[in-house]
Amino acid sequence: MSIYWSKITTELDPYVPGEQPQDKKYIKLNTNENPYPPSPKTLQAMKDAANADLRLYPTPTCDKLRECIARFHGLTKEQVFVGNGSDEVLAMSFMTFFDPGRPILFPDITYSFYPVYAGLFHIYYKLLSLNDDFSIPVEQFLTDNGGVIFPNPNAPTGRYLPLAAIEEIVQKNAKQVVIVDEAYIDFGGQSAAALINKYPNLLVIQTFSKSRSLAGMRIGFALGNKELIEGLERVKNSFNSYTLDRVALAGAIAAFQDKDYFAGSCKRVIATREKTAAALTKLGFTVIPSAANFLFISHSVISAAKLYQLLRDNGILVRYFNKPRIDNFLRVSIGSEEEMDLFIQKTAKIVG
Repeated sequence: MSIYWSKITTELDPYVPGEQPQDKKYIKLNTNENPYPPSPKTLQAMKDAANADLRLYPTPTCDKLRECIARFHGLTKEQVFVGNGSDEVLAMSFMTFFDPGRPILFPDITYSFYPVYAGLFHIYYKLLSLNDDFSIPVEQFLTDNGGVIFPNPNAPTGRYLPLAAIEEIVQKNAKQVVIVDEAYIDFGGQSAAALINKYPNLLVIQTFSKSRSLAGMRIGFALGNKELIEGLERVKNSFNSYTLDRVALAGAIAAFQDKDYFAGSCKRVIATREKTAAALTKLGFTVIPSAANFLFISHSVISAAKLYQLLRDNGILVRYFNKPRIDNFLRVSIGSEEEMDLFIQKTAKIVG
């Protein structure tokens, strides 16, 4: 702590990311990264973009990428906003749509960046308790509020909320913006982007980090009504007009265009997830139904804290959250089939 810090900085409780060891000796199942590389077409596009033009600023409007994303979702370019990773897009959304003084709503078990952003921008928030099975209590989101945000599938549980339930939340909060954070939607859910032309208060945020294997490039985007996107652009252009660099733009466009590689990668992750979930169930684990690229698990005999440490000792990193209601659960990212087979083998020995 420094005497030069502002009051806001002093009072912040920052987000804590998953471990990122640099010695490469671990199997990393703790940060929800895709186990498969980006599309070869994506890699080639980025290599081609790393040329003498890097001396020039990139386009601040990102029109080609926005058009590419819009076509994929059946929208127009004016309904797409892009930024440096979905976390930046989320931060700008908090600034754009949520006012201090009116509490926003999000689940008590959810992405832990939400309370950080709320604190940073002086936004009051109210935590809504998930049901005992970790599903989102739709009825609790139908009360008076200053805005709503939740992930779908939820993190770290992986539970998916059907589109009809999302539509009810959006419909009953017509005067507030409802943000659906879809970082993991491509691993088993239907995007709420299908509702955008029907509801002007819906904002959908996605990322290239998970299903398109570009976590290292930091590319995210939002989909919504033209007025919502215009608001985000106003905030972006008051903060950083050139959000995406030339290499990132080239890679992002190629990633969206290579639909076959994208679909194949998602299919492989889903198949491995289901195989792993079945194996863990046989080992006595409670496995929360997941539509994401991770599993949320708990064992009736061995504690999550102990299992986390024993797996780490065996060269496998998973995510442990020492928080109320979930302190006996681990979040396990889906790695390659070989990595998950080894994870099951090690886990079986530990709980055996």
